[in-house]
Amino acid sequence: MAKEQIALQKRAAIRAQHRRMTKSSLLRRGFFLFIGAALMAVGLEIFLVPNRIIDGGITGISIILSYLTHIQVGIFLTLLNIPFLFIGYKMIGKTFALSTLFAILVMSIGTWLLHPVHELTNDPLLAAVFGGIILGIGVGMVIRFGGSLDGTEIIAILVSKKIPFSVGEIVMFFNLFILGSAGFVYSWDRAMYSLIAYFIAYKLIDVTIEGFDESKSVWIISDQFRQIGEAILDRLGRGVTYLEGEGGFSGDNKKVIFCVITRLEEAKLKSIVDELDPSAFLAVGNIHDVKGGRFKKKDIH
Repeated sequence: MAKEQIALQKRAAIRAQHRRMTKSSLLRRGFFLFIGAALMAVGLEIFLVPNRIIDGGITGISIILSYLTHIQVGIFLTLLNIPFLFIGYKMIGKTFALSTLFAILVMSIGTWLLHPVHELTNDPLLAAVFGGIILGIGVGMVIRFGGSLDGTEIIAILVSKKIPFSVGEIVMFFNLFILGSAGFVYSWDRAMYSLIAYFIAYKLIDVTIEGFDESKSVWIISDQFRQIGEAILDRLGRGVTYLEGEGGFSGDNKKVIFCVITRLEEAKLKSIVDELDPSAFLAVGNIHDVKGGRFKKKDIH
């Protein structure tokens, strides 16, 4: 009886800990979704919209429609994104749909509140650069924490099933069409500024999603695998994993060293491998995210 009571207490403690972790993760997600959506509202209303500069996707369409109808841009952003909430719910899940809805509402309210605020600059180049930076960080933050502020990629996924083009190609064509439309609605110089803003936002989205501390995966094949592995552990502070491999040409058994490092450590790792075995095979690739395991760097002396 006592053992059953202890087991019940343990299960209750685990459930309570899970609830605390869930609540904490939800608050963290909500906070960053709020910040990301608010940044997008700032980028739109303080920089891009007043200077007649657009972005790609649903955002660009909303800005053009707002200019033509004189209706606040946040209304179009909400209305045009609503269908993608239902599509996203079916394709990705409930959490994505709720996160997206929350981000869209924050963004729409933010654009409404900021609409009376005067733009910070009338220089279209400055507006394109800083608007693109702020917009890219905001959108990237929302995507990183499980939401979306633009249904373009969802459209591309659906269309790619019916035509022989990839999702990336469809998004590119779609955005080129929207950015080109700015030349007819505004002027061609505004279309070129819009292209600058779009390019900057696109790059900042990637940086925000992947993080500044980009990780890299490393595969090393060498007869001196033990010495190289110990050197990486001792001199770089990174753990390694030894994998079994077989040479496709020779048929010999090989040991493959696998480890994950940051981009700042890449040069040091290469020097270690070159020092211990100049003929070793070395392959380095980018990783967008690392979680779990023993990726945390150990102290080195």
